[in-house]
Amino acid sequence: MTQPRQNRSPTRIQYATRRAFRALESFFHIEAISGIILLFAAAIALIWANSSFAPSYHALWHTPISIGIGEFTFSRSLHFWVNDALMTVFFLVVGMEIRRELYDGALSNVRQATLPIFAAIGGVIVPALIFLSFNHEPVVRNGWAVPAATDIAFAVGVLALLGKSVPNNIRILLLALAIIDDVIAILIIALFYSGGIDTYGLFVAFTGVAAVLSLQMVGIGNAWAYVAPGFAIWLGLMESGAHPTLAGVVLGMMTPVLPGRSIDRPIDTAIRAISEVAKRIHGTPGNQRTEAELAQPLKELRLAQRELVSPVTRVVQALHPWVAFGIMPLFALANAGITLQDINLTIPGGTSIMLGVIAGLVVGKPLGVMLASWIAVRTGFCKLPAQTNWRGILLIGLLGGIGFTMSIFVANLAFTDPNLLGAAKLGVLIASVLAASFGLCYGLVSARLSRKNI
Repeated sequence: MTQPRQNRSPTRIQYATRRAFRALESFFHIEAISGIILLFAAAIALIWANSSFAPSYHALWHTPISIGIGEFTFSRSLHFWVNDALMTVFFLVVGMEIRRELYDGALSNVRQATLPIFAAIGGVIVPALIFLSFNHEPVVRNGWAVPAATDIAFAVGVLALLGKSVPNNIRILLLALAIIDDVIAILIIALFYSGGIDTYGLFVAFTGVAAVLSLQMVGIGNAWAYVAPGFAIWLGLMESGAHPTLAGVVLGMMTPVLPGRSIDRPIDTAIRAISEVAKRIHGTPGNQRTEAELAQPLKELRLAQRELVSPVTRVVQALHPWVAFGIMPLFALANAGITLQDINLTIPGGTSIMLGVIAGLVVGKPLGVMLASWIAVRTGFCKLPAQTNWRGILLIGLLGGIGFTMSIFVANLAFTDPNLLGAAKLGVLIASVLAASFGLCYGLVSARLSRKNI
């Protein structure tokens, strides 16, 4: 008869490993770290693309990667898989964040969301107008939305570097503005940067949406069950001419914000499973159970744990580390590698695109955020939250000028000419560094002034 293994005390190595994993987990929960890793990945890409190893950088991202079943083969470059496939997961998380904020967050109450909505709209319109003032020709005007985007990870990361000197309401406002900014960016991509619509592709995408709704109606809560219909939405949008990453937004906005319904309450199932495990482990020596007999109650406990948390919260928590520390740095590595000697700013539109992006992000963002917020407060549509003053709103505007990954993403859609795209990317990198530096310096000065006034 197989005897159950007795509990043994952990070894010193196990204690050390546990402490290391806890330290690593704490490290990954520091918001500033994701921004630092993004910056590090961008720096590696920039150095690599301008070194003697530059050919290997470009060759890497043009490497074809194929997937296939039988006679069906789908082959695309590694750059495509990063920008059009992995970034779908990023937009899935963005869509879920928007869904959660609409239900129970900064966007759930109209009056609560009014100020960041006004600020975000101003932070999109003014940078776009500034860019257009630099660029008049049709071929370069297509990049008007490049300086309109805000990189959430970088902006929040820089704000986190300021520590507790910044009131929590400023952080909430920045998050709300960045989320609304992403909503506007997604709408811009869907309306202005998608190709001609093909009805067959839309039919495939709608079929995927119908499959997702059907799975939700019958109470399927396992996330893996939604991979196939999610892929159908992605493939359908790509075939229709829309950008396939919008599939992530569609799935994210459809994710339930409440735990699924079940015959038994999850908490009752969990209590019953824990009691069963305890009974079987602490049975009398003559009635000891094998480990196999614990499998069923432990499985019920895992299912109860899953059902206690809403799908939108559970999936975001599961995907966030992969997005923040994997997908986003990989995107930066694949897109920030601008070969500076290959950029020809003397071509028509090169210099104006770069200057338009820099001016739009560094000047247009804070100007648009401040102006729109001032109008909203003066007209009585909203008021400044507690512990928030105009210095805080200006800080939000300055940090909103960190476009980086989102601006680069829009630039990839706006320009097909490599020289124009390179000029836009260079402008995004310069502007993001300037906006982060100005925001950090201004935040430190503002915090010092606030302490003196106390």
